[in-house]
Amino acid sequence: MSSESKKILIITYYWPPAGGPGVQRWLKFVKYLPEFGWEPVVFIPENPSYPIVDETLESEVSEELKVIKTKILEPYQIAEFFGKDNKKFKAGQFDVGQNQSWKSKLSIWIRGNFFIPDARVFWVKPSVKFLGKYLKENHIDALVTTGPPHSLHLIGLQLKKEFPDMKWIADFRDPWTEISYYQHLKLTKKSDLKHRKLEEKVFKNADITLATSFTDAENFRQKGANAICITNGFDTEIQNKSELKRNEKFTLSYIGVLEQLRNPEVLWQVLNEMITENQEFRDHFELKFVGRIDDKIIRKIQNTPLHNTVNNLGYLSHSESNKEMQKSDVLMVTNFPDKKSKGIIPGKIFEYLATGKTVLSFGPKGADVARILEETKAGHHFNFDQKEEVKTFLLQQFEFWKNNEKQRNQSRIDQYSRRNLTHRLSEIL
Repeated sequence: MSSESKKILIITYYWPPAGGPGVQRWLKFVKYLPEFGWEPVVFIPENPSYPIVDETLESEVSEELKVIKTKILEPYQIAEFFGKDNKKFKAGQFDVGQNQSWKSKLSIWIRGNFFIPDARVFWVKPSVKFLGKYLKENHIDALVTTGPPHSLHLIGLQLKKEFPDMKWIADFRDPWTEISYYQHLKLTKKSDLKHRKLEEKVFKNADITLATSFTDAENFRQKGANAICITNGFDTEIQNKSELKRNEKFTLSYIGVLEQLRNPEVLWQVLNEMITENQEFRDHFELKFVGRIDDKIIRKIQNTPLHNTVNNLGYLSHSESNKEMQKSDVLMVTNFPDKKSKGIIPGKIFEYLATGKTVLSFGPKGADVARILEETKAGHHFNFDQKEEVKTFLLQQFEFWKNNEKQRNQSRIDQYSRRNLTHRLSEIL
């Protein structure tokens, strides 16, 4: 590490061996920051409760990286006592509608009103005390807090008051009060007001607020933040390694976590119709799931003709998931249907782009994902009510597969490589 490197302290809850999308963003920034003159130091909980574990990601952490830790108190074991479905809270997932038991409703109400902004709030005071001492003894040029969990921004807020000359970057991988499940937290007016006041304090005191989407950045600016968009991205080692030979079956894959709030029921309807109407499609189609799919979604599919085409591989490591992307013909990404969610760009889409495969996206009209797909010519975005358009698209892709036609029209993808995004971050810093 160069003696001229500046030091940046990153406060994050998710870090290897944590799996899933939450860990990827800063794992990759930390990987490339030294190339641009920044020496990272990472602060994490000593005893976290991760919803997903992927030990293969530990190989991406440099032996030279300094990692500091303190213990965290988490109340999720209490939530799980009320019901095993409450384990979903760790990943920001909720049962909705008729799927909610009274235990789930009670647990959601407690989570929303007693743990503000979230259940990791008990880590704030001990972290501020520990890091206050650390910052007095060690020179740090910039501080980063990344959420969710958004309680980590409260650590940054208090440290900024204690060290006003230190630059603070509040990184929002997802919005706070605008995230789709916020409306399902069963908040009292008092609790809602507290959430919003804390969010406002973070926006107005952080030197820079990072957003992962164009829409989120604009929304944050309207709330008083000095917001800049740096999206998530992909590592170049997964780029364009697809085999030239055709898959044995026309394979539509979903890679990642799929909860009820993002369930693309229109797609299941379309696929069931195509399977029923088109024997050739039925004989040659495979629906592949890689990741954690909500049990209630799986059970509903099991009661339809689509069930016979499903290949559910369950959770795989990040590297194995990337291999399954390469073995697919169409890769599906889905968002919340609410128009407030149009700024959410699932991190998985950038790895989809790197494969060169066609992307099928679901979400609200005018979504940022649609903008990316149009810009890169990598696929199509549909609203949840565009049933016939989705069917036409899938039939077209099926014909491409039958004729062994490769759809590689993507352009302007390199701007989303992790190295290029880190370069942009270093310029902002």
